[in-house]
Amino acid sequence: MLFFFINSYSFVIDTIAVPSRANGISVNVLVILPQDSNIQKFPVVYLLHGYTGNETDWLTKKKELPEVADKKRIIIVCPDGKNSWYLDSPLKKDNQYETFISQELVEYIDKHYPTIPDRRQRAITGLSMGGHGALYNAFRHPDVFGAAGSMSGAIDTKRQNANFGLALLLKTMTAEKKDWGEHSVIYQLKNLKNNQLAIIVDCGINDFCFPLNETLHKTLVEKGIDHDYTVRPGEHTWEYWSNSLDYHILFFCKYFSSF
Repeated sequence: MLFFFINSYSFVIDTIAVPSRANGISVNVLVILPQDSNIQKFPVVYLLHGYTGNETDWLTKKKELPEVADKKRIIIVCPDGKNSWYLDSPLKKDNQYETFISQELVEYIDKHYPTIPDRRQRAITGLSMGGHGALYNAFRHPDVFGAAGSMSGAIDTKRQNANFGLALLLKTMTAEKKDWGEHSVIYQLKNLKNNQLAIIVDCGINDFCFPLNETLHKTLVEKGIDHDYTVRPGEHTWEYWSNSLDYHILFFCKYFSSF
């Protein structure tokens, strides 16, 4: 556990290994706590990285993240999701990351850190593969997360074909189209109800994931599910995501304070 003091902000950065029975390993997780975490309890934002990333990505690329946590009075949790797509794979028994994220990790963080253990004080978001993971887990577990977001989300596994490691996690597209579809964010909308989650989605207009996000937005509108959707200039880059996260944090903090 490391304590930091920068300008008027103080915060704690904790690097831990969280045991996962589902995966048979311990998963590296970075936790950022604001000042007074020894005497107060705080809402939690789970922040997911993209493909080929790890638990350090967000802190490395957005160095002011600890100051954001302290200023906004939130705990930020960044797990190493490897290239798991944050789902429970029917092929790889050591790729059960839906169970890890939505059950094991949340339970561990609530037990070991000063959280407010209530879905209404818990949000999840991420970039690209992490955008998929955030919406996929939140849509499937609205009893765990009260708010969810996606930045440049790769939110339709069927559209990814066999790219980005999905062929290692899911049955082949030609043999099991249903299996690929059931692990898609779009597929999860069939059970989602309006106001079940506070949802924020954004994507750069020049991002290769933009058509996927347009489809998600239109589907949410058709189903009458309220959400914030923003399109800005930008591509699939850290410059875009670093800026985007500020809006997601603002959205989540407004949600947290409404209770």
